[in-house]
Formats: sequence, C-alpha cells, structure tokens
Amino acid sequence: MTTTVPAADVASSLRRLYFVRFAFAVVWAALVFATGSSLGVAGIALLVLYPVFDVAAAVVDVRSSKAAQPVSVLYVNIAISLLAAIGLAVAGSSGIAGVLRVWGSWAVVAGVVQLVVGLRRRGLGGQWPMILSGGISVLAGGSFILQATKDGASLTNLAGYATLGGIFFLVSALRLGRARRNTALA
Repeated sequence: MTTTVPAADVASSLRRLYFVRFAFAVVWAALVFATGSSLGVAGIALLVLYPVFDVAAAVVDVRSSKAAQPVSVLYVNIAISLLAAIGLAVAGSSGIAGVLRVWGSWAVVAGVVQLVVGLRRRGLGGQWPMILSGGISVLAGGSFILQATKDGASLTNLAGYATLGGIFFLVSALRLGRARRNTALA
C-alpha cells in the first residue's frame, strides 16, 4: 500500500530545508571567498563539502517527501552530487581549471535536475525561484567550463554562484510560507 504525504507537510519540510540550504550556501561562500583561489587542503575540502551537503539535503528531501513526487529525480541528484564530490577531490590536485570543469559539469546537470523538480512541484507553491535557479545553474555551469579554458581562472566565482543559489532557496522558503498561509486562509 502506498501512502501519499499531504502537500502541506511536504511544503513545510521543504521550507525548513530551504532555510538551512540558504544558511549553508552563505557561510560556504564566505569561506570560499576568504580562501580565494587556494587549492590547499582547506580549499579542496570546502569544494568537496558543497556537493556532499547537496547529497545530505537531497536525502532529507527524499525522506520528507516520502511517496510524493519527484523522489526518483532526487535520487539522480544524489548520484550526480556524489560523483561531483569525488570528481572535485580528484580535480583539486590538477588545478583550478580542472575544478572549474568538474564544478561546471555538475552545475549543468544539477541545474537540469533542479529545474525538473521545481516544475513537478509547482503545485506546492514557491517553486518559481527553484525553476529559475535551475536554469541559471545550467548557464553558470557552462560559464565555469568556459572559464576553465582561460588564464587566471579563479574559484571565487563559485562563491557568487553559491550565494545566488542560497538567495533562491531563501526566496523559495519565504514563498512556501506565504503559500501555506494563503492555503490555510482559504
């Protein structure tokens, strides 16, 4: 027997998760900006931490969504984020260009996944920021791949990418709260 999770419960769980993701992104971005383009142990650990956190967030999302849509797409996100973490750990030893290629590839694929998840969750409310964020992630990923071909490439652009993504999570969390209040009033 399959049970469905009420949309209000999913929206409430997503709202909390999105606030956490916002806070993480802002702190992570500040740390990356502070380390600059250093690929020392701390810099590589920070780079690997971001997709590992994405895996953890997707696992929480899957558990809170239970039988709700689009759990199968979230499993894809878990797999690609794990691959990105491994790829970033390896690319860290080859230099900034390698890191940007891996990060860019991950951003493109993760952006497509985020776009699909946002489109499937439109009925919950508050998903337009996630849809926009997914599209922007695809474009930013392509930009990172192109930056990898240029001299003087820097990792500080990743801090801006994370900050913008965090802002989209914050806006979505706020919109989910408003959608929940509007539903309760109806």
